[in-house]
Amino acid sequence: MSRYPDQLVVAARAGDRSAIAELLELTQPDIRRYARRSCRTTGDAEDAVQETLLVLSRHLAGLKEAARLSAWLFTVVRRQCDRLARAMLGRESLEAARDDERLILRPAAELRIDVAGAIQSLPEHYRTVVLLRDLEELTIDEIAARLDATREAVKARLHRARQMIREYLLA
Repeated sequence: MSRYPDQLVVAARAGDRSAIAELLELTQPDIRRYARRSCRTTGDAEDAVQETLLVLSRHLAGLKEAARLSAWLFTVVRRQCDRLARAMLGRESLEAARDDERLILRPAAELRIDVAGAIQSLPEHYRTVVLLRDLEELTIDEIAARLDATREAVKARLHRARQMIREYLLA
């Protein structure tokens, strides 16, 4: 059940300006709470709140179900916080560049052994996804079908597995 009145969300999705204004006012405390949890700085949190309210007002019509508004808002806030962090730090922060250099400069034979060890250290559900994607070169949809999982679950597992491999290699 949605924490926001379904009829208000439906009216706002239909373009009712007063419903949109009321929904923006009603959602703002939750958006602010999400942003404070998701962003690194208070300034970023406030920027994320404003950006999320703007996204909500512009893209509300694309929301498929009124009951999913809270989850959608949380996703938008998280993405805004990530975008703001990337903008502040840049994709290639000095630390990330140093880490990449450490990996690139390793002898190939040593790196292969370490990558194999990293893959072996993964929990089974992560290891399976990495092997299917990177060794068997299956698509996300093919992996999802084989594992009887959703695309989103496969993508999340693959992302987490690759993060764990990177951490293992840099440890």
